[in-house]
Amino acid sequence: MQFGLMLRAQFPGGDDMPARFQELLEQARLADALGFDSITKGMHYSSAPWQGLQQLPFLSRVMAEAPHLRLNFGLILLSLHKPLDVAEQIATVDVMSGGKVIFGVALGYRDVEFLAFGTTQKERVKRFEENLDALRRLWTEDTVDMVGSHFTLLGASSSPRPLQKPHPPIWIGANADPAIRRAARLGDCWYVNPHNRIETIVRQVEVYKRALDEYRKPFPIEFPARREVFVARSRSEAIRLCAPFLAAKYKAYHEWGQDRAMPQADNDLGAGFDDLIRDRFLLGSPDEVAEQMLALNRATGINHLIMSVQWPGMPQSLALDELHMLAEEVFPRVRQG
Repeated sequence: MQFGLMLRAQFPGGDDMPARFQELLEQARLADALGFDSITKGMHYSSAPWQGLQQLPFLSRVMAEAPHLRLNFGLILLSLHKPLDVAEQIATVDVMSGGKVIFGVALGYRDVEFLAFGTTQKERVKRFEENLDALRRLWTEDTVDMVGSHFTLLGASSSPRPLQKPHPPIWIGANADPAIRRAARLGDCWYVNPHNRIETIVRQVEVYKRALDEYRKPFPIEFPARREVFVARSRSEAIRLCAPFLAAKYKAYHEWGQDRAMPQADNDLGAGFDDLIRDRFLLGSPDEVAEQMLALNRATGINHLIMSVQWPGMPQSLALDELHMLAEEVFPRVRQG
């Protein structure tokens, strides 16, 4: 099992962002020292009610503080962008990091983002697939001639090329069953989302396996998932400490429309907190959280767990305590299990 840290870098409006940025660097240094395997930053634009730091400059800076950690671009909203730009930016970070980049991509679901980039939700699947095809070619071919719906490559080349060959691993985020089948067809693995209930994930793993069989692809050696995680001396204490911050984050997801990208019968992120956390997040004592991680691995094969342990407004001291408790009390139990 690999363990990754998700740094959302989202904070309440009006917060002191330079101070919060220094705190995030402190978290990255600590994760590196404690033996975490990866560090993740997502991508969103116009993130009200939060203010957030952008993914590419953030991860490029963080790699200097955490030189042992893989850098997970998880996830790039690929249909918003142009392939040559993404190809060269990601290849540059892969070179600078010594080949530690994970290339995570997804469709996106927010109108405010699509409209700002001059596109629509209706166009997102076509643009996503065209961009991914172009990226693979740019990373592996000397020159590329390709006409897409929103770009033209004529004798184009990516300079530099990624250090990893043929390219960084491609993780595709997906919530709904059709998107999971797309991830099986196009990606190196499905990057399991943090929102769906675990019972839904268990069912969807079977969807994923059937799609892999259809495309004659093996089950991935590395199977990653994002989860919200919080550990304390007891489950009641864990819930008491994280509830104000975790509930506010999922209230924002609900207002953004994340629910609409989720499967039927598991698509109400506006539910009360007790119902929201049922079978969805990994919360409890060190023994309980370790067993939840092991149960998730046994039921699904997930073996790279990327954890969000801080939500907007949570004090830095609490986040640092979480990193210590996970690395010192939870990870050893999981490895022994």
